[in-house]
Amino acid sequence: MCEDCGCAITGADPDESARVRPAPLAHTAVEPVSVLRNLLSENDRIAAHNRAHFDAHGVLAINLMSSPGAGKTALLERTIEALGGALRIAVIEGDLATENDARRIRAKGVPAVQITTGSACHLDARMLHHALHEIELDGLDVLFIENVGNLVCPASFDLGEHRDVILLSAPEGDDKPQKYPVMFRAADLLVLTKADLLPLLPEFDPARAEASLRALGSAAPVIRTSCREAAGIEGWCGWLTDELDRHRLRRGRTDRGDLVREQAAVATPAG
Repeated sequence: MCEDCGCAITGADPDESARVRPAPLAHTAVEPVSVLRNLLSENDRIAAHNRAHFDAHGVLAINLMSSPGAGKTALLERTIEALGGALRIAVIEGDLATENDARRIRAKGVPAVQITTGSACHLDARMLHHALHEIELDGLDVLFIENVGNLVCPASFDLGEHRDVILLSAPEGDDKPQKYPVMFRAADLLVLTKADLLPLLPEFDPARAEASLRALGSAAPVIRTSCREAAGIEGWCGWLTDELDRHRLRRGRTDRGDLVREQAAVATPAG
């Protein structure tokens, strides 16, 4: 699949990613696995570098992932309205084309950098690193990374974020955690969006969606929201400010293993 959509070349310069397509891989059992392993290894190296930057500046980085149209930008708009006076926020937007979402965020008075990926169906650590040169991390509290709308590839690429938030909207159906287990297993928080539509969509059962998440072995909290009605935004903002407080207590460099162990401890209290 990645050979078809172009995401196998995400190690290339971002300016080239929309134009360069990878050569077909030889049909052997070893070479494709080796190429993918090298790609992910290099991505993880840059992701660790990004995370070190965030830690050095005391910035909490949140990666928002979902299918297209699940409401990531709308959730960010509501977050800025609720917390923009209390927290210093910036956003990096990822889309194949246009600056539509970045313009929406800037209209709320928050700095936003748009990454247009061309043919790549996810952000990677190198793309994010380039975008960070356009953001002043000093003085920031939270950096949101709105990933490309896709329930597959973004889950496989560490960006250097501290937390992964997955959005699932009511119109998508409650079976998505079963269909896309890699994505939903990565969640540190699941946000059920467009809850105002639930009366019109009785086939979507929030309890069934959460049960599917638990079946994956995930203890991630689940929050129900409606950005249209501003319902559930307090719960989301409460989770966010709690995560920021925990991040400030770390007072130093974190790696991915630290974050996974910490989140497991928070989700499963002792006793």
